[in-house]
Amino acid sequence: MRLRDRRVGILVETLYQDQELWYPYYRMMEEGAEVVVVGPRVDTFTSKYGYPAKADAAAGDVAAEDLDALIIPGGYAPDHMRRHKAMVDLVAEMDRQGKVVAAICHAGWMLASAGILEGRTVTGFFAIRDDMVNAGARWVDREVAVDRNLITSRQPSDLPAFCRAVIEALT
Repeated sequence: MRLRDRRVGILVETLYQDQELWYPYYRMMEEGAEVVVVGPRVDTFTSKYGYPAKADAAAGDVAAEDLDALIIPGGYAPDHMRRHKAMVDLVAEMDRQGKVVAAICHAGWMLASAGILEGRTVTGFFAIRDDMVNAGARWVDREVAVDRNLITSRQPSDLPAFCRAVIEALT
């Protein structure tokens, strides 16, 4: 119960990568965190493989002050997330406040859209490397990269290291 007093947001949008949402969701709960699924609106969103996830809150109604960490799953959801100003603004404000921002796989697109990659060391799915580098990041190919409050990973097989890094950052 190392995260008993922590509140963790997980972003959701259509075509999210199933494992990258649900593995951290249950792992953070297992450690005692209150987990809030945040979408562009309160609604149900379908994953790449058809699994539903209901947003508990709309991004416009969630303040960075209300969260200790924000996890962004990949899949194609980040391309949909970045179309919503409130979602992008939440990511940027979490980073401005030095709170944990954790992104896996294609979620680096949200980091680029939030303008928080300049000079940061990150990883992500190899296909978005150019996007992240062009946004000012220093790219590394490893299972997890931690740069101050920013935690990034490449793919579902990196989830154990990704979640360990999030939990460590919150304890």
